[in-house]
Amino acid sequence: MEYLINLLGAVALLIWGIRMVRNGVTRGFGSELRRLLVWASERRVSSALGGLLVTTLLQSSTATALLVTGLMSGAAAHGGFALAAMLGADLGSAVAVMLLSHRVHWLGPLLIACGVFLFLGTRRSRSLGAARALLGLGLIMLALGLIAGTASAVAQSESMFAVLSGVADDRALALLLAALLTLLMHSSVATLLVLSVFATSASLPLSLGLVMVLGVNLGASALPLMASWKASLEIRRALLANMLARTGGVAVCLLLGATLEAWLRVWSIPVGQLMVLAHVGLNLVLLTICLPMVGPIERLACLVLPDPRGFQLEQAESYLDESALSTPSVALSCAARQALKIGDTVQGMLRASIEVLRTNDPELLERVEAQDDTVDRQYEAIKRYLTRLAREEMDREEGARVVEVLSFATNLEHIGDIIDKNLMELAGKKIRTHSSFSDAGMREIEAFHGHVLENMELALNVFMTGNLVMARRLLEQKTAIRDLERQSAERHFERIGAGRTESIDSSSLHLDVLRDFKRINSHLTAVAYPILERAGELSASRLRRSPEDRASRENATSESRSPQDESAN
Repeated sequence: MEYLINLLGAVALLIWGIRMVRNGVTRGFGSELRRLLVWASERRVSSALGGLLVTTLLQSSTATALLVTGLMSGAAAHGGFALAAMLGADLGSAVAVMLLSHRVHWLGPLLIACGVFLFLGTRRSRSLGAARALLGLGLIMLALGLIAGTASAVAQSESMFAVLSGVADDRALALLLAALLTLLMHSSVATLLVLSVFATSASLPLSLGLVMVLGVNLGASALPLMASWKASLEIRRALLANMLARTGGVAVCLLLGATLEAWLRVWSIPVGQLMVLAHVGLNLVLLTICLPMVGPIERLACLVLPDPRGFQLEQAESYLDESALSTPSVALSCAARQALKIGDTVQGMLRASIEVLRTNDPELLERVEAQDDTVDRQYEAIKRYLTRLAREEMDREEGARVVEVLSFATNLEHIGDIIDKNLMELAGKKIRTHSSFSDAGMREIEAFHGHVLENMELALNVFMTGNLVMARRLLEQKTAIRDLERQSAERHFERIGAGRTESIDSSSLHLDVLRDFKRINSHLTAVAYPILERAGELSASRLRRSPEDRASRENATSESRSPQDESAN
């Protein structure tokens, strides 16, 4: 019993060490990792390499999958990128296992000492993140030494011998046991490190070790899918595609079990190291084979998860993962996804508002008004989530992103209120009074609405990508919309002057609708300001200098001239 307690404590220490490494890297360098994935999303090979590198640093393919799905939700990436990045992440977790399995006895205490001294001697967020990562690596090394020291004694007990004998005779049971252990430990890296050390210390047969490696891969493919099961359909399909690819690889390996075992026996090394090599080899082969087949695998995932066409089901989902709050970069991706979901709801309200004005449909008006209650609930949820996230340690860039996400969500909530409290009230008044716009007036309103709707799509893309060119284009649209409103109002007054009865009766409604669409556009363009400000492309003020200011500036300039300057003139 004492050995089992020691083994349980060592495994817990190993899991905690891996968690510290992941938190340290994401807190200190989360923004850089996200930018790396965005940069890598252009091509499949670079996507796979990006996923491999990020996962090697994070030691968690699940965390990488959450970052990837965050990019997918923001339309900063596509499904092909996600599957390629996750295949690379699978290989990255295997590389992390291989690196950590080479233990140096004195390295663990040294890393712990360096991590503690660095943590106590700094207040910079990146240095604190590096200190956590070093401390976590030291704990991993220490835990692996403890596991190796107790595994042999545990394996010699009669009860453990009976368990191992039963598992060795039943490959399906061994596969299931390894998969369940991976799900329980929530880390394929930790699971495989424990199994490899235990296999070497307890002299497990190689055939059992290989089956357990396959079980770990099955469990690891299910982890991100379980963590994101309430995500959008596109994200679930990408995660399912990764699971299907790994499941296919596991099935082939089970069929070729005897051949693979014979190949590995050529290497005269301990069983635990052979398990690590098999894990790396499996994921390397899967990446090589599946990378060119991303399209067919995605289509298979679409067949398994067809589109239920259930709008209400999709809208009821939340991306605010409470477990991600300890990892700010991942939590920010979750918050950004939720903000985009608010944007989708508001966009639907804006698109439907013109239909209400055109058709005088009271039922559609009520549905639009009801959607504002959904927007309010989503906004309150994201506000509470970001408030809790703000208590975590973040670098300056992550702190700025919190403000940006909250500001964007706030502007979306204001747009929802404008549609609900103003536009729908105007539409209700139009229905009650049986008013109608002139044909020319309705065409102008529809054209104005179309420009605002296009700007909303642009604003959503600017929010997720931070693209400077699109941000400039969005801000330029503020002037264009203002000019368009003025021109439309002038044409409206021309029709009134010409004695158009419909224009006279609906004059107030016409101008108020234009005003509200313009207000909506102003809220949308707000997302461009922080991006342009960081790039130094915003002036301090749009005001022109008054004549007095210009005269004062000229006088100051002339007084500052030297006598040599005057003589030269």
